[in-house]
Amino acid sequence: MGVVTGLVLYAIIWFMTLFIVLQVGVTSQSDAGERVTGTHGSAPVNAQIKRRFLITSGLAAVIWAVIAGVILSGAVTVADFDLYTWFGLGAPR
Repeated sequence: MGVVTGLVLYAIIWFMTLFIVLQVGVTSQSDAGERVTGTHGSAPVNAQIKRRFLITSGLAAVIWAVIAGVILSGAVTVADFDLYTWFGLGAPR
């Protein structure tokens, strides 16, 4: 795995982790009873974006290290995903 491949893999994992972290522990304005005029009731009271980015970066680094370790060890290769053989279609054209 090259440097650019590693960075792209980290970016993909980071964004996927961010979408999960953004949903955890959010209190909406309707739940808190502090609705601000002109905003939707499901808007968060305090999003804490900086804290969530730091949590996302840490989790993504751990997940990336595991996936990169598996890829670099050779335990999983591109040949393991030979769908033509798996589904009995023969060799690719």
